[in-house]
Amino acid sequence: MVAQLQKTSKPEIIYPDSDGKPMADNTLQFRWITTIKTNLDWLFADNPDVFVAGDLLWYPVEGDNKKRVAPDVMVIFGREKGERGSYQQWKEDNIAPQVVFEILSPGNTAKEMYNKLLFYQHYGVEEYYIYDPDINDLTGFIKEDNILEMIEEIDGWISPRLGIRFQLAQPELKIYYPNGDRFSTYNEEREKALAEKARAEQEKARADKLEAKLRELGINLDEL
Repeated sequence: MVAQLQKTSKPEIIYPDSDGKPMADNTLQFRWITTIKTNLDWLFADNPDVFVAGDLLWYPVEGDNKKRVAPDVMVIFGREKGERGSYQQWKEDNIAPQVVFEILSPGNTAKEMYNKLLFYQHYGVEEYYIYDPDINDLTGFIKEDNILEMIEEIDGWISPRLGIRFQLAQPELKIYYPNGDRFSTYNEEREKALAEKARAEQEKARADKLEAKLRELGINLDEL
């Protein structure tokens, strides 16, 4: 009798795009997450090989869908921009996020943040910044000899990877682009755009008024 061996195949491993947790617990945390993410998008808008993501699940190990974390903001140099359901590192030339930001909320625990520090240290993050907007406190870590060491003097610190500068100020943290411009919120950018539009309309109105006056004096601007 010939025994027939049935082929067995391992079930496909699913890497969910969501962990079921909200992006932010409150409006203050959300504002800071979106401000940092948006301004980093602007900073690297002309570099196709810098990928910036917010609240995206990062899976560092193929075959293990339990080891994962969703940084509030992460920056990956050497990976092209584009849409992703999650960041599966083995599909990204095995490049880990180099810079990570976490914005604290009252729901974060000391144990949770310690575990994240160990995770980021183990899987190759080079710079890790934690900001608590409720108490206006910034903590930074920089990789030295494969260890994320705390940055002793964070006020005025310039990120080696990003080139941005952090300034401890009141009532909240200020972050500056390499050219000295300050990170701005969506509302601030909208106000700037509206102010610029108003100035343009005022200049046009003055120009139209001058043209009308010259025509009254018999001066034809089209012939000048």
